[in-house]
Amino acid sequence: MTLLSALDYLSVFIFALTGALAASRAQLDLVGFFFISCLTAVGGGTIRDVLLNRDLVFWVTDPWYIAAACVAAVLVFFLAHKLENRRRALDWLDAGALAVAVSAGVGVAWSLGHGPAIVLIMGMITGTMGGMMRDVVCNEVPLVLRKGELYLSAAFFGALVAQLIHLFTDYDLLAFAACAVVTFLLRAGSLAFGWKLPIYKARPKRH
Repeated sequence: MTLLSALDYLSVFIFALTGALAASRAQLDLVGFFFISCLTAVGGGTIRDVLLNRDLVFWVTDPWYIAAACVAAVLVFFLAHKLENRRRALDWLDAGALAVAVSAGVGVAWSLGHGPAIVLIMGMITGTMGGMMRDVVCNEVPLVLRKGELYLSAAFFGALVAQLIHLFTDYDLLAFAACAVVTFLLRAGSLAFGWKLPIYKARPKRH
């Protein structure tokens, strides 16, 4: 297994857990769990692969990604009731998945020879689009649209750090690790301490 596929597997599994938690909050049946888990798990990577025109979308090449997502769905289906706060658990699991998925998106863009702008965009897409699909289908406000929270910006800065390290060294493992750490710390700081960037505030029109 390559490093990139390992990152994809890890992000797929953790994102699938968040999808299953969302399905539990919506009180869906087991098939609904499978659907939401798989949608969340592979959504971002699918959009990434289509935009980058890869020969085959990653989970089409290797259906074991779908199997991993289904395992996560079954685990949550039988164990979710043991969690005191599923919304909180979802947020923290999502933070971990975001960190890994951004690294995976960055790595795929590098492997195809793309420049810094595409690397940043693919990192953000891989990290955020699956969760956005999950939230929209489950009729919740997408995390990327929650006012003032560091989510998309956490993905951006994580991908940016990876790209800067990649420009000056050949240690891609260091770049992936730094990307994941920065992304997770920023998202965790937003969840735990309320870190946020300034938001737009409307002003009265001038007469």
